Amino acid sequence: MKRKTNSFLPITFLIPLTIGIMIGCKPKFDIPTPDNGSVDASRYVAIGSYITAGYADGALYYEAQSVSFANLLAEQFKLIDGGNFNIPFVPQNSNGVSVIAGNTISINAKSTLVNKTDCKGITALGPLKLNPTENYGFFSANIYNSSAPFNNLGIPNTKIFHVAFKGYGDVANNPSGNFNPFYQRIASNFATSSILSDAVNQNPTFFSLLIGSEDVMGFALSGGISDTITPLSRFNNHVDTIINNLTKNGAKGVVGNIPDISSLPYFTTIPYNGLTIDQAQADQLNSLYTPLGINITFTVGSNPFVIIDTAANFFGFRQMSENEYILLNVPLDSVKCYSYGSLIPMPNKYVLTANEISLVQTAIANYNGKLSAAAQLKNLAFVDVNSFYKQIKTGMVYNGISLNAQFVKGGVFSLDGLQLNPVGQALLTNEFIKSINFMYGSTIPQVDVTKYKGISFP
Repeated sequence: MKRKTNSFLPITFLIPLTIGIMIGCKPKFDIPTPDNGSVDASRYVAIGSYITAGYADGALYYEAQSVSFANLLAEQFKLIDGGNFNIPFVPQNSNGVSVIAGNTISINAKSTLVNKTDCKGITALGPLKLNPTENYGFFSANIYNSSAPFNNLGIPNTKIFHVAFKGYGDVANNPSGNFNPFYQRIASNFATSSILSDAVNQNPTFFSLLIGSEDVMGFALSGGISDTITPLSRFNNHVDTIINNLTKNGAKGVVGNIPDISSLPYFTTIPYNGLTIDQAQADQLNSLYTPLGINITFTVGSNPFVIIDTAANFFGFRQMSENEYILLNVPLDSVKCYSYGSLIPMPNKYVLTANEISLVQTAIANYNGKLSAAAQLKNLAFVDVNSFYKQIKTGMVYNGISLNAQFVKGGVFSLDGLQLNPVGQALLTNEFIKSINFMYGSTIPQVDVTKYKGISFP
């Protein structure tokens, strides 16, 4: 049965969708004479997940792959005699590919910024998924080439324990969750190889490892209702396995840690108190909630959304606290026109409670401690990616360009609110270069971030 639009409970929620990054003059750089120090980049491999692969705007597509930090780093390595860096590109004319959750036959495409009209008839800029140009059969065509194996082994949606899992490209392992079609597409042997074995078989002289976010992200993106956070003991064991195998022949490398979810616009864009009402609307809502005898009240102006929380009281719902998150995938038309978060409590899948956030943040802190210790033990370069993301959240200036973590207009994140856009990838590349230079005495020049674009506007 179709619900009627609740005209007396408008929701005022505006995501700023303009960007003011202007480059007034060409920046000047002090470019050092390239020197490799003790870095041998002749055979560089990159292991990771979404960021390493170059995933952006909710999909893997050619342009984003070409500006992944791994590829930009490989380009700078060429200044110190680095070798080829082979990437499993999707076709250039593709709209991008991402597997639809729970679906084994369909895929999604990337998002683009367009003018959209909401349920109230208001037109504004917002992300829209393009039509995919492939079907699921795209993944079943293996493109591995033994004479030119892929150096970028960033596989979207990979957890730490997937890296060494033999048969990660075998669809027969799908019921156990140990199957990834992105790896199936590039595996040397879909039934017996692993990401780690495909890396080690190239006898790398240098590697980058940026892994672990997906060990908490499935839980976080589900609003804490599905997936599980990888236990620390399991995480630690797999970090050791990966690094020990990558370094056993003397390879040097760089390890990055994991950004906290509080730095990602996917979790922080929609305010917990985004329900904006007038006096008449507040009175009407109070007349409905007050007789229940629970602590839910409304006043003129901004109010916390009402969410489902079975532990809250007899009725199983309450108002949000300031330290809780509404996820970016919440259907805003339902909020604006169908009373989500006011008369109809917000479903769990769109909310991270304080307890759920604490579970995620504790895991990330523990993972980061292990990654730092493992890098130190093996004398590897270490990148504090978490601090880098926090710096973006606070706001930074790069050669006169103001950047921050605001959704769309901040200039660093892509339209999925999770992954970096080309500007963000270039900035991250420089963090890796700085750490490599510090650890190994090299003078690898940083990339010029101003050469890379942010979000494209219509």
